Amino acid sequence: MLSTIEYTVTSIVCIITAIIIQRIFIKEHKRGTSKAAINGIKWFGLAIFVWGIGAVLNIVFTHILGWSSSHKLIIYVGVVISLANSLFILLSLPSIEHNDTRGIIVRLIERFSTKEFIGLYSGVLGMIAFVFIATSYNNEDISNNFIWLIDIPISIFVALSLLYELNKAFKSRQMKFMYLPTFALFVLIIIAVSHRIIPQDQVIQVIDQQFWSVVGSITAISFKFLFILLFSILLYSWKFLSEKEQQQSMVKQLSEDKTNLEHKLEQMTLANESHLDTIKTMKGELVGLRELHNIELSDRQKEVLANLALLGQQKSYTEIAEAMHISVDGFQTHIHQIKKMLNIKGNEGKEQLIAYAKEHNLLKYATVKPNA
Repeated sequence: MLSTIEYTVTSIVCIITAIIIQRIFIKEHKRGTSKAAINGIKWFGLAIFVWGIGAVLNIVFTHILGWSSSHKLIIYVGVVISLANSLFILLSLPSIEHNDTRGIIVRLIERFSTKEFIGLYSGVLGMIAFVFIATSYNNEDISNNFIWLIDIPISIFVALSLLYELNKAFKSRQMKFMYLPTFALFVLIIIAVSHRIIPQDQVIQVIDQQFWSVVGSITAISFKFLFILLFSILLYSWKFLSEKEQQQSMVKQLSEDKTNLEHKLEQMTLANESHLDTIKTMKGELVGLRELHNIELSDRQKEVLANLALLGQQKSYTEIAEAMHISVDGFQTHIHQIKKMLNIKGNEGKEQLIAYAKEHNLLKYATVKPNA
């Protein structure tokens, strides 16, 4: 009766939970969520579904076919179900996100693709299972529980890895209060494993059979339900953090866009200021050119410029003034006035005056000869 309740409750709860989890996975997949981010949902759902199928098979074997719970085939099927459950849990571990160093089991899993790991896992354990079954199937001296030796190390490694990854995930989510439930899950898994491996015919010599059965049923149901509860909390926190991270990502993106726009605006402002300065300079030069174009030199100034252009490369101001039969001070006074009119400054004024005279065809006003 107790086993019937255990199998019925387990099958109903696990199958319904698995269906809900798979619907969540499908919904997230349709929303375009990264496959790597939601793969854990799929594998956790399959792990829970396998538990439900195992419970259904136990009901069929024990209550419809009338087999004993210690029947070899029931135990063999139970081992296969447990190994499949362990496989799906292992595949889900890399999807448990946290910022700490990944456990050695997860790092090992990540070295292979999903298909490679499933093939490796199934191949190795399939060969080991074949050896165990061949050894124990027709040997009456070997307990039926002997086959569980295949599952014991796998279950322990899975329990340890699950404990490590869950605690790291809850720590990353500031949920350290979940350490106690995860440790309780680990303890319940160890108790359930121990209950499987210890032969019942030996236990009843020390412990009451009814009590031993109650412990096994309660442990089996408790660790499955606690596993589902922890996963549901983890799933909810993952969903909450995913939405929060998405919002933070949007805020960060908007902030970066704002910074980029401000930078571009600053560059455009500087460019506009540079263009305005260029336009201002060009306007000034244009005004200067217009002023130069409108300058009217006197005949005497034209003569001075013409003689300077003609003789300036070979003779000094004094020599040019003597050739023109005027004083040096008078000549320099004309040069100073012309420079002021043409806005010529600096030490290169003489060359600029010569260039101006040639450019404006003033050589025709020269009154001295080059050899004078």
